[in-house]
Amino acid sequence: MTKKLAKERSERLLKAAAKLFREKGFALTTVREIAAAAKILPGSLHYRYPTKEAILVKLMDDALERATSVLRQAVGKANDPAERLKLAVKAHLELLLSGDDSIYILLYGWRSLGEAASGRIERLRTRYEALWDSLLYEAVSAGCLSKNIDLKLIKQMVLGALNWVVEHSSGLTPDELTETFWMLLSGEVIRKSQS
Repeated sequence: MTKKLAKERSERLLKAAAKLFREKGFALTTVREIAAAAKILPGSLHYRYPTKEAILVKLMDDALERATSVLRQAVGKANDPAERLKLAVKAHLELLLSGDDSIYILLYGWRSLGEAASGRIERLRTRYEALWDSLLYEAVSAGCLSKNIDLKLIKQMVLGALNWVVEHSSGLTPDELTETFWMLLSGEVIRKSQS
């Protein structure tokens, strides 16, 4: 088998697994269903991934690598700390709304991981979140964010709100959602009354 064919089969298998995990859930999806959806024999699937959890880990690993790469590319387009933060918000939203099932699996599949696998994914997630940490620290250093706020809490609130968009995007585009999130972050949503 050529490398190209092997890569195509692996991609087809992962795409099929992600779709099934998203539709049915990890626990209810069988290896036979994944193999059938990928149009390969179950033995071929086991040759590549010894367990169903190994497939889940690969999906989550790839999604985190993609998210990290996308975020780095997005923020590399600007020098201004506030603009870099806004570009990060937009890149995260675009990835969430891309229709990529593995991104959805990344958000919700961690509950199905065993202890050893969850440790690996946690390390990758920490690396992704470290990019957000650096963006927030840059913004504080530049005076774009208050020094009196808990940056860990802000990061959790921002990522939590952004990730929730997967469930409730209201049909808005990533650009529209970015503008709304940016209004929240920049304090433009609540206006003090003029008395």
